[in-house]
Amino acid sequence: MKSRAEALRDYVVRRLLLMVPTFIGITFATFVLVQFVPGGQIDQMRMALAGAGGGGEVRGGGGGGRVQLDIPEEQLQRLRTYYGFDKPLPVAYGGWLADTLRLDLGTSFRYNEPVLTVIAERLPVSIYYGVITALFTYGICIPLGILKAIRHRTRVDTWTSVLIFVGYAVPGFALGAVLSNLLAVRWEIFPLGGFMSAGAAELPWHQRWLDIVWHSVLPLVAYLSGAFAVTTMLMKNSLLENMSADYVKTALAKGLGWRRAVFVHALRNSLIPMATTVGGLLGIFLTGSFLIERVFAIPGIGLLAFEAIQTRDFPVVLGFLVISSVLLMLGNLVSDLAVAVVDPRVRFE
Repeated sequence: MKSRAEALRDYVVRRLLLMVPTFIGITFATFVLVQFVPGGQIDQMRMALAGAGGGGEVRGGGGGGRVQLDIPEEQLQRLRTYYGFDKPLPVAYGGWLADTLRLDLGTSFRYNEPVLTVIAERLPVSIYYGVITALFTYGICIPLGILKAIRHRTRVDTWTSVLIFVGYAVPGFALGAVLSNLLAVRWEIFPLGGFMSAGAAELPWHQRWLDIVWHSVLPLVAYLSGAFAVTTMLMKNSLLENMSADYVKTALAKGLGWRRAVFVHALRNSLIPMATTVGGLLGIFLTGSFLIERVFAIPGIGLLAFEAIQTRDFPVVLGFLVISSVLLMLGNLVSDLAVAVVDPRVRFE
């Protein structure tokens, strides 16, 4: 019979192997969709030429289509060849996948830079907000959920429930817009937006970090408003369920102290639902919320992907999809492993 360590190793290997067909399915479906979306790079060039040349009707989408403009067909064919629209779909996808495996995600149409470079420039901002959001969410919501379970149906429970559900009812981007209008525009307490002030990069490191923290207050309030309710109530309800379970009642009947029964036995089992959400943190680190980033003009990955979809910058869209899908699959694996750590009854078979 396999040991738990061997079973864990085999389980991880199986999950990693299953990620390969999943990744191919996700990327192929998106790649096919991208090829037929109107308004691609060639269409945008045609429209620019139409605007510059005056007159001309633009029709068609993706890489094909005809256009009623005095543009040499040879030039259009060169553009199709340059962007790979002249190849059959399986061949084009195979070439893109081979380049992706070599960590070559192509060149951004909009920025004319490698996609990895464009994403890497935005990544530290998203990681910063992702880490801070995770720390505040778990560092406050878990203790608050425990307090609400222990003080169930008291004033503490009632008033905290009112506050967190009011925050949950208001979308984060809407709350961010209101806070920005009041505290940044009208009262000028906080900066209007951005990650740091102009010229802050030249300041000493401690002043630069203070400037970043000052810019982060309003976006973090918007980020956390929705997550607080879900995480807090999940912790509270899970602990309440375990506190009323038979094994806790039996432990109390045998003379075990109430504090030990709750904080040692019931609390550990109550953390199992929380462990299932750990893997989602990897996605938060990358994507954040493009609506909140748009409200506060935060140069993060979420806003980059949103703008890439708007401008049909398909290499950036596909690059974002590659990274986010890999992180999503790894996050699911991390969640399963976290549940196994918290719950020893889990068997990897």
